[in-house]
Amino acid sequence: MNPKEQLNLIKRIKSISEIGLIYAKDPYDQERYEELKHISLELLSVVGDAPIEALKDFFVPEKDYPTPKVDVRALVLNEKDEILMAKESVDNKWTIPGGWADIGSTPSEIAVKEVAEETGIQVEVVRFLGVYDKQVHPHPPEPYYIYKLIFLCRMVGGNLKPGFDMLGADFFSLDHLPELSEERILESQLKHLFHLAKSSTTEVYFD
Repeated sequence: MNPKEQLNLIKRIKSISEIGLIYAKDPYDQERYEELKHISLELLSVVGDAPIEALKDFFVPEKDYPTPKVDVRALVLNEKDEILMAKESVDNKWTIPGGWADIGSTPSEIAVKEVAEETGIQVEVVRFLGVYDKQVHPHPPEPYYIYKLIFLCRMVGGNLKPGFDMLGADFFSLDHLPELSEERILESQLKHLFHLAKSSTTEVYFD
């Protein structure tokens, strides 16, 4: 079993323990689920090479049924079919604009907002391209279970200007991509998204 498969199993154990803690009424069951959660954190500390105390602080206690986190991103092409990208300050690498879904905003609203905040470009949503389950794509391992929603957007205004937490914003051709922030986007996904965007059909990818 490779490290990614191990990590996914640990995430499942942690999720099961949290579901149990939400619904269990018997004190004995609650104690067992709490123990199971502690074991999952110990395993995460080994696989992720991080102190267990840091992991305890990293995870917010669940008060409801645990579900995947949602990452919303936008594919924006210019007249040369170059891809709009932003340079992350976290790892000094590039990705298409996007971020965590916000409560109170629709996914398409989030896509438009993230593009403007990260690159200075104003866009409108054209259509939905697909949803990626990160566990079935070769992203680096991470604690969260994440779905990525990707929208095709059209430029309607603005000027390139990186956001306050970005190191850059620019357009890149698919044949000359910069170093990618692979926690956020993969070259294989960019090629697939570009194909979907240029397709004459309205095919939507899932998983």
